[in-house]
Amino acid sequence: MPQTRLGHPNLGLGLGLRNCHFRHILEHQPDVDWFEIISENFMDSHGRPRYVLEQISERYPIVMHGVSMSIGSTDPLDRTYLDRLKKLAHDVKPVWVSDHLCWTGVQTRNSHDLLPLPYNEKTLKHVVERIGVVQDILERPLVLENPSTYVTFADSTMSEWEFIIHMANESGCGLLLDVNNVYVSSFNHEFDPFEFVDAVPHDRIVQCHLAGHSNCGTHIIDTHDDHVINPVWQLYKRMHELTAGVSTLLEWDANIPPFEVLHNEVLKARGYMEAEPEVFAEAESDETESGTVAASVGDDTYFHPLHRVEAEVE
Repeated sequence: MPQTRLGHPNLGLGLGLRNCHFRHILEHQPDVDWFEIISENFMDSHGRPRYVLEQISERYPIVMHGVSMSIGSTDPLDRTYLDRLKKLAHDVKPVWVSDHLCWTGVQTRNSHDLLPLPYNEKTLKHVVERIGVVQDILERPLVLENPSTYVTFADSTMSEWEFIIHMANESGCGLLLDVNNVYVSSFNHEFDPFEFVDAVPHDRIVQCHLAGHSNCGTHIIDTHDDHVINPVWQLYKRMHELTAGVSTLLEWDANIPPFEVLHNEVLKARGYMEAEPEVFAEAESDETESGTVAASVGDDTYFHPLHRVEAEVE
C-alpha cells in the first residue's frame, strides 16, 4: 500500500491485541490486517505474553500504543520509561509508536488516567518541546491521539483541534484520530464533532480509532465496552473521505466479547467507506443502541456533575 503519511502505510483494519484472545489468534490465525498492543503490557514481560507477541508479530504487523508517556505533564520526561519503550520497539519492530495528548500525573504520582490539557500557547510550546525530545530518544516520529475529556480549562485560548493543528505542524508528529473520543468530547463540551474532524491536518493522520462508550445522559464516558454507535460511524465516514483512508483499529477493553464479534465490528468500517452520505442529526437517534443507555445506581440515573459546567479549572 502507498506510504503517504510520515512514511507509514495504510495497514487496513486492525484490532487491539488482548490476552483473552491469544489462544484463538494462535490457533486460527484470523484474517485480520494488523494488531495494536498496549506498550506497557509488554515492557517488562518476558514470559508467555512476550512469547505470544513474538508468534503473532511473525504473521501480522504490530503497532505500539502507550498510556503512560505523559507528554503534557510538568514533571520531567521519564527517561527510564522512554528507554524501556525504545527497547520494546527495538524488539517488536512496530510500524509506529503512539501515545496520548494528555498528562497522567504530577510530582511523580501517576493517576492512571488520561488527563486533559489547557489549550494555550504556553502549553503548546511545552508539549512541542517534549515531543521533540521523545522523538530524538525513540529515533522515530511519535504519533499522538486526542483523548476523551470531561472538563475544560478557563485559561484555554484555542479549541482542541486548533491546538492539534499547531502541535502537529510545529513538532512534525503524526496523529491518531480517535473519532469516538471526538464524539465523546463534543457531547461533553457541546461543540460540533464534524468541525473537529474537518479541521485537523489530514495529511498527518496515521491511524484512526473506533470504540464504544457509555452515555450517562448528561455526559458520555469513553468505556470501550460495546459496539460503535451510528454517529461515531458517521464521523469515521467523514474522516475516511478527507484522508482517502488510514489504518483503522477497533478498541474494546471491557466486557470483551468473543474474537469473532470484535472482528465483525471492525469490518463494518468497509461499509462506511463506501456508504452514501447521511445526515448526522438523523443518525443521533441511534445513540441509545447497544451499550449506550444511561448508567444507573440503584433506581436512580447517575449524572456526572462535571458535564454542563462551564470552563473554570485554573
